[in-house]
Amino acid sequence: MQHHEQWSSKIGFILAAAGSAIGIGAIWKLPYVTGVSGGGAFFMLFILFSLLIGFPLLLAEFVIGKSTQKEAISAYRALAPNTKWHWVGKIGVFTSFLLLSFYSVIGGWIVIYFVKGLFGDIIYDSAQYSQVFGDTISNPGLTVLAQGVFLMITVYVVAKGVQQGIEKATKILMPALFILFVVLIVRSLTLDNAIEGVKFFLSPDFSNIKSESILFALGQSFFSLSVGVSVMVTYSSYLPRRSNLIQPAISIVSMNLVIALLAGLAIFPAVFSLGLEPAEGPGLLFVVLPSVFEHIFFGEFFLVCFLALFLFATLTSAFSMLEIIVASIIKDDEDKRRKYSVIMGALIFIVGVPSALSYSSLSHISIFGLNIFDAADYLVSNILLPIGALLIAIFVPLKIRKKVLQTELLEGSRFGKTAFNIWYYIVRYLIPIVIVVVFLDAIGII
Repeated sequence: MQHHEQWSSKIGFILAAAGSAIGIGAIWKLPYVTGVSGGGAFFMLFILFSLLIGFPLLLAEFVIGKSTQKEAISAYRALAPNTKWHWVGKIGVFTSFLLLSFYSVIGGWIVIYFVKGLFGDIIYDSAQYSQVFGDTISNPGLTVLAQGVFLMITVYVVAKGVQQGIEKATKILMPALFILFVVLIVRSLTLDNAIEGVKFFLSPDFSNIKSESILFALGQSFFSLSVGVSVMVTYSSYLPRRSNLIQPAISIVSMNLVIALLAGLAIFPAVFSLGLEPAEGPGLLFVVLPSVFEHIFFGEFFLVCFLALFLFATLTSAFSMLEIIVASIIKDDEDKRRKYSVIMGALIFIVGVPSALSYSSLSHISIFGLNIFDAADYLVSNILLPIGALLIAIFVPLKIRKKVLQTELLEGSRFGKTAFNIWYYIVRYLIPIVIVVVFLDAIGII
């Protein structure tokens, strides 16, 4: 059945796109990358890159998707027929596949913690949390099983389609995530010595910033906004043809930055109050959160609620990654959606198993000094995402006429030609230069 799906409402699209953007990027990854990259200075760079690079790129992907009404690969084919530009979409699909393969491992960790919380087996003495996390991720059978459960939930929702699956789920639980974050922050900020954590997170000290930190901040801005992989090309293709693009983009970037700020304010005051190490790494969230909730009245109940919502935020990102893959295969033939959701989910699971075993039976394998999980993360965040973003920034002004871009972006918006021209020159000139310079600097060429 040839049928191009659509969002039922603008708010549905905004929440789904924000859910795709927020997920692990803002809640899990940003705090720990901030912790290992110098604190406030890194966070400032992340905000700068999100506004100057991420936001314009988000609009660029929106234009590609809405103007063609096609998924990632077909959209580039429609705009640049008989060229190799459709490979930008293919790179995006491959990146999403690889990203979901290790992302689902973290999703599995959250599933484990959520189930433990349901059975009242997650609040311990503060000193035990690092050990419990280490024991959890080093259990090969448990981590692989949990990764499979996470992917099965993802497959189930994507198989149901855009409106009945992705949009319906996102509308219910995204607002609840904000509410619980506020509860968590209030408690975290009232712990002893919490102000030191706030200073670490919000006071920039640029002496701690290295060239690799700048690359990390750039990659994090792409990772957090789901740009560079053409996910937003696919999501915006489900918008009605005459939709305003600027307002949703502003909403998505704003929500993403607010959640990133809330995550830092929830975690770093607690890190310093409890005497933990801000450079804890990927386990930061799993060690700090239970420690905070241990000090809250009805803490176990709130922790289970938060883990449920954290799991959901993680799933909303996973939905978008699987959606771009499935949409590129079925090409509006919705009769094939269920079949290919299952097939691709199974393949992603198989490819992700080595990442799940990176802290147990495959921990001895090293790729350029990194375990399999960290190597996959580095490849996606710091190489594939910047390359994808660079190609999109080159493609849009090169293959879409300026007049068409202006019509697409300014339709139904209050923004004038001056704002459009600023966006156009940022995409055409600034973004490619910044990405190339940061990338060459980080790998030591300049």
